Amino acid sequence: LYVKTTLRELLVYIVFLVDICLLTYGMTSSNAYYYTKVMSELFLQTPSESGVSFQTIGSMADFWRYTQGPFLDSLYWTKWYNNKSLGHHAQSYIYYENLLLGVPRLRQLKVQNNSCVVHDDFKEDIAGCYDVYSEEKENTSPFGLLNGTAWQYYTEQELDGSSHWGRLTSYSGGGYYVDLKITREESAETLQDLKQNLWLDRGTRVVFMDFSVYNANINLFCVLRLVVEFPATGGAIPSWQIRTVKLLRYVSTWDFFIVSCEIVFCIFIFYYIVEEILELHIHRLQYFTSIWNILDIVVILLSVLAIGFHIFRTIEVNRLMGQLLRNPNIYADFEFLAFWQTQYNNMNAVNLFFAWIKIFKYISFNKTMTQLSSTLARCAKDILGFAIMFFIVFFAYAQLGYLLFGTQVENFSTFVKCIFTQFRIILGDFDYNAIDNANRILGPIYFVTYVFFVFFVLLNMFLAIINDTYSEVKEELSNQKNELQLSDILKQGYNRTLMKMKLKKDRISDVQKALQKGTKELEYEDFKNSLRQLGHAEHEITEAFAKFDKDGNQILDEEEQKRMRNDLEEKKVRGENDLRWNIMRRWITRREGVHFRRVRGNSAQGFKNFYYWFCGCGLVGVAFFAANTHFGELPSLREASGGHFCSPKAPLGL
Repeated sequence: LYVKTTLRELLVYIVFLVDICLLTYGMTSSNAYYYTKVMSELFLQTPSESGVSFQTIGSMADFWRYTQGPFLDSLYWTKWYNNKSLGHHAQSYIYYENLLLGVPRLRQLKVQNNSCVVHDDFKEDIAGCYDVYSEEKENTSPFGLLNGTAWQYYTEQELDGSSHWGRLTSYSGGGYYVDLKITREESAETLQDLKQNLWLDRGTRVVFMDFSVYNANINLFCVLRLVVEFPATGGAIPSWQIRTVKLLRYVSTWDFFIVSCEIVFCIFIFYYIVEEILELHIHRLQYFTSIWNILDIVVILLSVLAIGFHIFRTIEVNRLMGQLLRNPNIYADFEFLAFWQTQYNNMNAVNLFFAWIKIFKYISFNKTMTQLSSTLARCAKDILGFAIMFFIVFFAYAQLGYLLFGTQVENFSTFVKCIFTQFRIILGDFDYNAIDNANRILGPIYFVTYVFFVFFVLLNMFLAIINDTYSEVKEELSNQKNELQLSDILKQGYNRTLMKMKLKKDRISDVQKALQKGTKELEYEDFKNSLRQLGHAEHEITEAFAKFDKDGNQILDEEEQKRMRNDLEEKKVRGENDLRWNIMRRWITRREGVHFRRVRGNSAQGFKNFYYWFCGCGLVGVAFFAANTHFGELPSLREASGGHFCSPKAPLGL
């Protein structure tokens, strides 16, 4: 009953899993990657006449060369390649397909002068000191021409902005900003004015270039943010953030099909919430002792959050879309919508991951899965204790690498990068020459000792713990009595279907094939493997083998094999007579089990059921006799059933 209940739950859960897969993949498109790729190649890799692209910006001079050249050229597409107008009222269609939404915006953040301390010995030579960026040291005073948004500070709330995590630090959503114009010529004049009036100076720490495009062919928005950080060391560090999202959800027929999947998803979540509440009410605190129950809670919570995110995102898109597109001459800030759409996609991705992991709950009846889960559960404490020792050594080497090579090797420039670099060393992905050039003495010593202790010693100890536990679990399971597994239930149903279609294999021939593979002695494992490959369930094979293994040593000697062959030959002579009787016997067995259980539960109803069962057996018996009169003498019940009349066993006809 428990196995059948689990099978029913598995079928329901598969429907839920298919629904969430359709829902999740329906929000994405293979075009999104190519859209991102096209935009990134255009804005990041297109060089200027002097060879400067966005990715190669290394100074403020390079920044102006890029913005006044490739940046403007990539933004404003108003003519065909033969210089004929696109005819869209001066609106820019990048690559003739992607509408530029509004106008781009440039925004910078600055730090105050004297935000750091100059040593007394250098005060005469160094006039000012500009520290690394932080909100406490941010400059909010007007500068330059004083008038205009480019020269006056605006807070994050005034700009409806959001913070950004760059390569060096996190930046606020405020700052000094300037919106470019609807045409290339006007935008070029604006940039020239900024350059001439020294919009960027020593206090500048970062510049953001924000804009958005929309492709109606694939119904995707691409929200781009190009970031150039100017560290306190001098120079420039470019980075970028490109979000390709689907903000207008319900446009095509496929989109409306996804709506139906969303409705089904909500129904499933409501069903699972009620189910988990009932289980929690019954089991109380014992409910939390099962890892599968905890996984159920995680999936439900993520699903509820995803539904909430979806409702919030839909409301915000409907509210802001018209406002953002009302005036094409102003900046259209899609960063907020793209951010929440990305978070929604990420949450669905994590939820789908855990939903797939939950499949292990239903396939744990399989012996292989049982070995895996039992191994991990049993060695969890040993692994936890070993992990403490492992990470002590691991972090010690990470600190050593950071202090030895952090000033010269990029992969060791921060402590976090050191950690990931050491994981890459374990996987063999590592640049040894970099640390060797950084320190020719300590570099090789660090590398050799790390590989020896972490890779050869600690990592192999970790594998030894798992292997040892796996061997113990496998030995214990092999000594246990074989129980009915979920795979056996599925195979039985499959075999019964084939039998009804008269496509059932000849079981006796299967057993004879298995016997032919044996020599003087036939071991149980060889016998079982041969028959399992032919589609028989393990408990059937065990029952057939045990009938002739009189000494119980899991080996059939020559005498025992001979008895099995003789028995098979006798049954093969009966041929179809034996197969029909096997079908009838299975029917009787099933009716016997159902009705006799009811007899024990209710005497009055049981008598009626027994009467129906008896009449049914009689009718089948008459039909069987009529169908087999041409075969000659009808075999006895005991002989036909192999000595197991009305028993659910004797499965292989032995």
